[in-house]
Amino acid sequence: MEFQEKAVQFIRTELAKATPSDRRRIIEKFVLAALGSIPWVGGFISAAASFKTDEGSIRTDNLQTQWLEEHSHKIERLMKTLQDIAQRFENIGNQIDERIQNEEYLVLVRRAFRTWDRADTEEKRKYVANLVANAAGTRICPDDVIRLFIDWLELYHEAHFAVIREIYKNPGSTRFEIWTEIKGEIPREDSAEADLYRLLIRDLSTGGVIRQARDTNDEGQFIRNQHRRSKRTVSHTMESSFEDSKPYVLTELGQQFVHYTMNEVVRRLEAKGDNVL
Repeated sequence: MEFQEKAVQFIRTELAKATPSDRRRIIEKFVLAALGSIPWVGGFISAAASFKTDEGSIRTDNLQTQWLEEHSHKIERLMKTLQDIAQRFENIGNQIDERIQNEEYLVLVRRAFRTWDRADTEEKRKYVANLVANAAGTRICPDDVIRLFIDWLELYHEAHFAVIREIYKNPGSTRFEIWTEIKGEIPREDSAEADLYRLLIRDLSTGGVIRQARDTNDEGQFIRNQHRRSKRTVSHTMESSFEDSKPYVLTELGQQFVHYTMNEVVRRLEAKGDNVL
């Protein structure tokens, strides 16, 4: 049938696109590492190749046909992602050729595309693709930290990423300011929305992605806050999930995570024109 022939041909065409031959072999290593990391790809190609010979005896609405049709769409989406990354490689130039055929980098590619395959949203898949492309073109942090970023992409939800983006765009935002920029109206303190928000902030804080802003000395050491005695009346309510006095910033590790995953074009962290997706 047309859909499986189209998918198999799509793979063959994409593998043949890179020229000259040396460049083609380099790109093929990357593509094959990505394809080989996703368990169902091999099964799809085998099933699609054998489907034509059995087509006369198989009803078009049987389970195999439906499985092939569903996965043909996934294959096209996967190959579109690989094509986009390969184009970024071309834009960066041949200075990354050694990097993208290095086995240490290909290990990252395989790990990243397993996460890509398990992602439920296009947003997360785009972040994985950005990470793979940026890890080839910049070496701000070592590969073991890149592996940590892949784990974060697997672990965190899109709601976490919304908080990260807001703090990146507006460093020093309070929890009140973060919420109002993302959601708007402040809910009740005992609501499910407040419970979720506390969870997001706690996850990102304990995970080392965000922290409360602190002053540092010339050696980069954090300075203790001086607690002053207050004569204010003790409050009988707990601190609000949406309190408006404590500013939050990304940790340095969080800044690097944004650089690798949310910036489509490789840039230095110091650049003021970063485009955050």
